[in-house]
Amino acid sequence: MSDSKELVLGLIKKARAAQVQIENYSQEQVDKLCRAIARSVTTPEQIKIIGNMVYDEAGYGDLESKFFKLETRVKGTLWDVLKMKSVGILEEIPERGLVKIAKPAGVVAGLVPSTQPEVTPVIKALFALKARDAIVFAPHPRTEKCTAYVVNRMREALKKYGAPEDLLLCVEKPTVDLTNELMRQADLVVATGGAPMVRAAYSAGTPAYGAGAGNSNVVVDETADIEATAKLLITSKYFDQSSGCSCENAAVVHSSVYEPLIGHMKANGAYLLNSEEKAKLQKALWPNWPKDHTLGRDIILQRANVIAERANFSVPSDTKLLLVEESGSGPDFPFSGEKLSVVLTLYKYDDFEQAMNIVKANQEYQGLGHSCGIHSFDDEKIMRYALTMKSTRIAVRQAMTASNSGSWTSGNHWTSTLGCGTWGKTIVAENITVKHFLNFTWVARPIKPYIPTEEELFAGLD
Repeated sequence: MSDSKELVLGLIKKARAAQVQIENYSQEQVDKLCRAIARSVTTPEQIKIIGNMVYDEAGYGDLESKFFKLETRVKGTLWDVLKMKSVGILEEIPERGLVKIAKPAGVVAGLVPSTQPEVTPVIKALFALKARDAIVFAPHPRTEKCTAYVVNRMREALKKYGAPEDLLLCVEKPTVDLTNELMRQADLVVATGGAPMVRAAYSAGTPAYGAGAGNSNVVVDETADIEATAKLLITSKYFDQSSGCSCENAAVVHSSVYEPLIGHMKANGAYLLNSEEKAKLQKALWPNWPKDHTLGRDIILQRANVIAERANFSVPSDTKLLLVEESGSGPDFPFSGEKLSVVLTLYKYDDFEQAMNIVKANQEYQGLGHSCGIHSFDDEKIMRYALTMKSTRIAVRQAMTASNSGSWTSGNHWTSTLGCGTWGKTIVAENITVKHFLNFTWVARPIKPYIPTEEELFAGLD
């Protein structure tokens, strides 16, 4: 037996033994555990400790944003989770003679990205415990200390309230081999991270949920509140230096409001690049382009002035966002794709059909199925847009970083994993939540049969 297989087997055995102990917990008991682990990482002291730890270990992002994520996203997810039923009978459908019963999935492999090592473990742990599962986390090597610390804090909370600590476990000194082995041995894989990680999850031979690639585009039409839209775009894109897959990568703006929008964005910390600066930034962001479109690791998730310095031009030190004008889409226009940086691509349009075609082309290139947004007060256009786009989420007049993965001003379920449907090569076209960590038993009692007539079955045919 290989070292990786033996090490993972030991973790899985511990997790299974712990999971069996809570298999028959009541709803009240699992809810108490969820409250306990959430509180363990969201006290003012712990928020500062964890935020500083991930900021120091990762070397990118924004410290205040990390504090905000721990404070808001964990508590928001907890509130969402507490409102869900996950034990016993979930639903009865008398007219069909059906009863739906919730049961645990078992042992979950939770893959954690380097971009969200502080909140992803907590959110997945909340889902797992709510479903009476155990979960073994595979941290990203770059941020393994932060993830391990967060998991240990939650383990201490479980122990305090009489539950087995091994419901939550973490791979030490993670490697690709260990993560792959964990995915093979678990009952369920929930992968949050880059495309290679998600592909590996779906190839492991274990049932898996994964997140699709991001490249969110937003349309700004002539009815939009331009001043408010400019602030929302900057807030969303600047949050944690664009570490989230939901942040806007391109804004497709009606020509009548194009210049006013840029003006308001400049007034709020944006900097519009000229053609020479754009060329330098492109070379820095994609150092091997056109051979490949891999982003430069020393550029992504950095402050705007750091990006500019490394690309050999300068911007004011308080710049929040870099604006780049573009007219094309696809591989020959890398700014039409995901940038993992505070760089927002701008397009100008005159006709709404043209705007939708730009978004379609950009997302065919990267990010198909993920999400797009629209800043408009024209309901006909909003629904036309929603009915046309191959996106699983359409954010209306909102900061997409907040809306997509849950916020107090959005009805989307709080989550750390965004399913993108078959468009995005994932199996789920919605946010991954508690229900995806459950198995279901359907009890089917006999009902009075109704057999439709030939006329009913084939109505409207010649």
